[in-house]
Amino acid sequence: MWAGSFAQTNNKMFKHKYEIRSVIAFTHDLVAVVAAWFLAFLFYFDFKISAIPFALFFDLMPWILPVQAVIFLWIGLYKGLWRYASLPDLKRITVVVLLSATVITIVFWQLGLLGVVPYSVNILAPILLLMIMGGSRLIYRAWKERRLYSLENYEGKLVLILGAGSTAVNLVKDLASSRDWHVVGLLDDDSRKLGTRLHGVRVLGVIDDLPHWVHKLNVGHVIIAMPSLSHRMHRHILEMCSDMGVKAMIVPSYQDLINGKTTVSQIREIQLDDLLGRAPVVLDDEGLHGFLTGKTILITGAGGSIGAELCRQIIAFQPAQLVLLELNEYALYCVQEEFMASFPETPMSFMIGDIKDTARLEQLFKQFGPSVVFHAAAYKHVPLMENENAWQAVLNNVMGTYILATMAIRYKVEKFVLVSTDKAVNPVNIMGASKRLAEMVCQAMQQSIKNREQITCFVMVRFGNVLGSAGSVIPKFRKQIADGGPITVTHPEMTRYFMSIPEAAQLVLQAGLMGGLRGGGEIFVMDMGDPVKIADLASDLIRLSGLGEDDVRIVYTGLRPGEKLHEELLSADENTVPTPHTKLRIAQAPEVNEQWLVALVTRFEKLKTLNDEEARQELSRWVPEYTPNGESVH
Repeated sequence: MWAGSFAQTNNKMFKHKYEIRSVIAFTHDLVAVVAAWFLAFLFYFDFKISAIPFALFFDLMPWILPVQAVIFLWIGLYKGLWRYASLPDLKRITVVVLLSATVITIVFWQLGLLGVVPYSVNILAPILLLMIMGGSRLIYRAWKERRLYSLENYEGKLVLILGAGSTAVNLVKDLASSRDWHVVGLLDDDSRKLGTRLHGVRVLGVIDDLPHWVHKLNVGHVIIAMPSLSHRMHRHILEMCSDMGVKAMIVPSYQDLINGKTTVSQIREIQLDDLLGRAPVVLDDEGLHGFLTGKTILITGAGGSIGAELCRQIIAFQPAQLVLLELNEYALYCVQEEFMASFPETPMSFMIGDIKDTARLEQLFKQFGPSVVFHAAAYKHVPLMENENAWQAVLNNVMGTYILATMAIRYKVEKFVLVSTDKAVNPVNIMGASKRLAEMVCQAMQQSIKNREQITCFVMVRFGNVLGSAGSVIPKFRKQIADGGPITVTHPEMTRYFMSIPEAAQLVLQAGLMGGLRGGGEIFVMDMGDPVKIADLASDLIRLSGLGEDDVRIVYTGLRPGEKLHEELLSADENTVPTPHTKLRIAQAPEVNEQWLVALVTRFEKLKTLNDEEARQELSRWVPEYTPNGESVH
């Protein structure tokens, strides 16, 4: 009640304040009318005041002022605020002046005054009125934006903007009304723009001139306003800014901008994603609506990075219900808090459970009857799974997948999407081998139902490392930087494929939609771009933190057990075929049959528990390309 009363009072105050401003503006314009006509007479009589026919002037005003007043109000000249006066306002004033000049001329003709009022005065008065009304508004806006006082120009942070295109133009306009920023210049590699001005800000030079202008103008911030800039140029600019101790910022990418408009609030710091140069994912929105809209979707591992992002992406397609299954209580609590606040209208159920628990899965499938399953639950941390926990990784990643897939077939799930990894290719570690075996389980499940009435389509999606995901190297590096270093990298030549969490989730959805192109059981391989050196990634993170490698050292510690020097997306006996989506291809992996699956499950159900070495031997039996503790520098 108090909040409502306060809001009403606030609205009344604002309305009252707005009405006072409108009255002042209206009065100003009427005074401007009198001033314009007086000046027109003054110009006509060569500034001889004694020659002005004041009697005629005062006789005209009772006719001119009402006409102007009615037109001012009719056109709606006082709905805007002067501090935001712009070109549309100037156009509106021009229309008002021209219309009123026409009406006044008609009035003079009706009164027989056309010959009495000098024609020059009748023409000059509207021109002067336009100048006074438009000029006063622009002067007021300039004053509000503190452009009239050179001393006040420098109260904000001095900033150079890189770029002189439409995004930079919009940014300059936005920053002009901000007290926190003062744009001192623009840099752009288009030689045709050098020396020109955009909203009063000059294009000083090319981007490589940045060090010169930073030192000359004592600039502390640089904003990149070139959304299509390559990741190599992003890195080059970041290196220059890091060397100079300047803060580098960026406007959002094209996929984040709306109609080319950017605002001050959208400026952000450069992130690792900007340095990777990943092109935006183009989704088949219509197809995904048919795939997800109005359906019940089950996501396992929903508290993890990929699982949670899948939920965020799926919500945009308005599912009937999301069922989030997670073993980790705290992780599930965190996503529940986020999603209940951000997406209150989407029906969601947050379920604790283990994918190896047949009874729990049966309960969930019977209760919710999901149409689509995204299986993101897995043990993924390579060193942690390699020692002391190997058999648990196998049970979770392989048998958990089998139990979940069996339930999906029994309850006639339309699509079962397994989130896999590039570490499943020629695996040398437990994590990779167990995920490859999970892929083979899904392949065999698809073969087992091809000639039956079951409708489930199995889809597998491989991709590399995801920036910022749980267990990835990025959070570790950031913590090491926060602690003052050193950053530990296992090998100077180690490379990995990286993509952002949203991109990975989007491509999982797209692959899920496209599953069944070749009868089901496809393994989709994502376009991961070029591999990235881990050492370069560490250097980038140091720069992004505003530090140099003299502040935070990089130390090489040697490869860990089960770690490859380079990851692969395909094994030696796999080829790919294209799909309609440019970022997805289908791996032609060796197939396995139902008999193989029966033998695997029978064997695993007999085994109680195995130590690490026994687990490796068991995996070698089922995954021919697995080489335990193999050539790590492959």
